[in-house]
Order: sequence, then structure tokens, then C-alpha cells
Amino acid sequence: MDRRSFLMAAGGTGMMVFMPHSLRAAPKKPTVGLVMKSLANEFFKDMQEGAVKHAQERGDLTLIPVGIQSETDIDGQIAAVENLITRRVDALVVAPADSRALLPPVIRALKAGIKVINIDVAFDKASMRRHNVDIAFVGPDNRAGAKMSGDVLAKSLGKGGKVVIIEGNPGAENGIQRRLGFMDSIQEAGLNLLDSRTAHWETEEANTVFTNMLTAHADIQGVMSANDAMSLGVSKAIDAAGRKDIKIASFDNIPAIQPLLKNGKVIATVDQFGSQLAAAGIDNAMKEIQGQMLTGWIKTPLKLITAQNMG
Repeated sequence: MDRRSFLMAAGGTGMMVFMPHSLRAAPKKPTVGLVMKSLANEFFKDMQEGAVKHAQERGDLTLIPVGIQSETDIDGQIAAVENLITRRVDALVVAPADSRALLPPVIRALKAGIKVINIDVAFDKASMRRHNVDIAFVGPDNRAGAKMSGDVLAKSLGKGGKVVIIEGNPGAENGIQRRLGFMDSIQEAGLNLLDSRTAHWETEEANTVFTNMLTAHADIQGVMSANDAMSLGVSKAIDAAGRKDIKIASFDNIPAIQPLLKNGKVIATVDQFGSQLAAAGIDNAMKEIQGQMLTGWIKTPLKLITAQNMG
């Protein structure tokens, strides 16, 4: 899917004075701050690269992209938002590490007259209602996407297949929705869920968590992992245990997952077009700067990726 297709889916009175072109001040470009999660995750590296390229192609804004060191560095992300407020940016595009904790600083941005667009991870709806705000969310249906991936694993294992879930950050709405999507697959297909634990989106933590799961449940046949970074850690644990019979259903379609799709260890992942997701957020932030009022969910596409249809 190209960027254009993706982005489509988602006066006075008095004396007039003429000045020579050389003396006219160029109009100031609005500044947009892009606040992402961990740049150690390939998904957000790709997002940053896509955002920078898109801003350059538009040419009508100044982009300030920032990320954090780890997926759980919520304080660091709050500090990044506060810093951008101090720098008086015109708009913020935010992929929150936590759907509730990032809302107070974002509301401070709104009160300072800064436009805000939410991408990737939705802010908590109940918290927004309590604060009487409705921030537009640009992003995919994470529950539906996880079910797409989980269904491939369910079909491979058949009824009664024994699986575990490696969850994302429990404070992040996309982590919650992906677990729900995996549970939809498990219940619909009659799979046997042995365990479900968070690894906070992190590769090394997923390695440790799944190693412990495998010790407790040697009969695991499949893993539903809420992102590719964690799937890489699960894969290392599978290799260390000398197991070749365990299959992984994943989410994100980062470059590092491609070899595991080719060799059949990962049998499905889901592309949510991260590089274009930030671009869509920027475009909608510019619409707000120009006077539009955006609310609700601006849905973006997903694509199931398997060895048969990978690029």
C-alpha cells in the first residue's frame, strides 16, 4: 500500500502596502512535535524515518521527532511532552506509552493552545470523558488485527491446541486490544490457553518470560505475541530450548521478523504501516492547525502478512 492510498484511507480594511519580494518576511512554518515510544524498537525507527520523509515532502512544517529509551519509560515520555509545550510547538502527534498517564500532560498542551493528534495507541476513553476532551485517534483496529494473526495460528494447531499469550504493556490500549483479539481467536477455535503474561513490548523481557512459561508448560504448541519485538525474544528462547515445533503469531511486520516468516517459525504477523501512520498523524495535525476540529477514530488499514504474501 503506497502512502497516498494509506492517507486517503485515513481579511481586514485599511491601507494595503506592497513590499519588494526580497523584503517580505517568509510565513513562519508551524512546528509539529512527534512523540513516539522506544526508538530501540524497529517499528518506531521506521515510524520516525517515514515521518521525517513525509514532513520534507510536504515542506510546510517543521517536525521535531522524539522517542524514549524503553517501552516502559513513561516518565521520559511525559518529560518529552512537557519540553515540547515549553518550546511552544503548534501541534503534538503522540503515540503514548501509557493510555492514561500521558493524558494529563497532553491536556496541559491543549490548554496552552497546542493542537493534539493521538496515533498508534489510543488514549483511554473513560479518562478523556472525565477530563471533558475528545482527542482524535489516528490508528488501526488492534483487536481485529490480533485476531487476524491469531486465526492463522489457530487454524494451524486445530481445536485443543495449547497456546500462551505474550502481552504488551498492560497500561497501553493497543496492548489491551491485541490481547482481546488473541482471546477472540482462542475462544472461537477452541484452543487451550495455558498462560498469558506481559513482556512490556521488550525483546529481552519476552525471552525471559517465555523461557519461564516453557519450563512450566513443556507442551506449549503456539505463541500469540503482541508485537514482533517480543516475538524475536520468544524465538531465541525456542532456539535455546531446542524446540522446532512451536509456532508464533505476531504483530507489526518489522524488517527483523522477515527471516522468521520465511523459515516458518513465525506463521503470521500484521502490518499496520507504521511509517505511514505518523504521516497520517502529521496531516491531521496540520488540518487542526488550519482550523478543522477533529474528534473520534480516524481508522487506518491493516494487512495480514504470512510467508505466502510477504513482500
